[in-house]
Amino acid sequence: MILQTFFELPIFIKGIILYLVIINGITFFIFGLDKYKSRKKYRRISEKSLWIASLLGGSPTALFAMKFFRHKTKKTSFQAGIILILALQLGLIFFFLSKKF
Repeated sequence: MILQTFFELPIFIKGIILYLVIINGITFFIFGLDKYKSRKKYRRISEKSLWIASLLGGSPTALFAMKFFRHKTKKTSFQAGIILILALQLGLIFFFLSKKF
């Protein structure tokens, strides 16, 4: 039923959904990889890369991954930044959904 509904959506909406699924998967993976590298004392993934993944649409998964992997949970400034990014993204979504194009 859900899959049938997905295929009935306009191509533009399908593309957005597919993009969000992919970027959130990538975000989860890089947060997990950074945690793994942290434990093994390997060269880490830069915070800039984690921020970029969040800014590109992976902020919901970034918050989830931080809790799931217990990664960057002591850095309140990092957490606050991710929450701010998510809030801004949600604000933009509501703004555009409220406009009639």
